[in-house]
Amino acid sequence: MSNVSYRHDRPLSVEAFADVLRRSTLGERRPVGDVHRLEQMLRHANLLCTAWAGDQVIGVARGLTDFSYCCYLSDLAVDVAYQGQGVGTELIRLMQSRLEPGAKVILLSAPKARSYYPHLGFEAHPSAWTVPARPLLAPRGQQPATEPAAG
Repeated sequence: MSNVSYRHDRPLSVEAFADVLRRSTLGERRPVGDVHRLEQMLRHANLLCTAWAGDQVIGVARGLTDFSYCCYLSDLAVDVAYQGQGVGTELIRLMQSRLEPGAKVILLSAPKARSYYPHLGFEAHPSAWTVPARPLLAPRGQQPATEPAAG
């Protein structure tokens, strides 16, 4: 798309981030109503690639990376009005261009996007694991670990 520009160096406000998440299918699984969490998500990402139609962000690829070995693509969101036009592909290409050769991109697919990634060359990995946002279970016979008391 000739009217879309791609950037890796343009700041993104929390409001614009929330807005593009809402306009994509990813907003269903992201804390779009939690401004503090969205601020932290942007602040601590160290690779942010965006797609713009004029002054409106229409896509975002948010990554956490060491730039050398791997990059975790935490969010790939494209406004539904622009999906199917190569915006997501270009965001991933831009992200890869910021990495050293040989660095792999790793992601966990949203359920609706499972069929999208294989046609880009991504391969399913049989041993990916996640843990819910809670403390890990304690080994058998032990109480769950707690943080040490302050002071």
